[in-house]
Amino acid sequence: MTLKSALPERLSEIRARLGQGLARIDPHHRLVGRPVTYKVIGGRTFEVTYKDVARIEEAEILGVKKLIGEPCFCSITPRTAETLIVRFVVPLTR
Repeated sequence: MTLKSALPERLSEIRARLGQGLARIDPHHRLVGRPVTYKVIGGRTFEVTYKDVARIEEAEILGVKKLIGEPCFCSITPRTAETLIVRFVVPLTR
């Protein structure tokens, strides 16, 4: 199976794991209920972005990485003076 043919299934699995497990690892609802986008960039990277996050703790970041279930990176940037953008980037080259 090629990367391209397995990609939709792989992305659906990641989205399902996040949808089913996020409430469990995010008891303070810092990510649950926030606007989230999923985007494939250049066919090589999958990006999950949470917007309007008031704050985030390391335990929640690690929990999301565990739910994603693949090596990934996290970046946090300011959106406004009170909110953050939390972005998880998953390389799709495996």
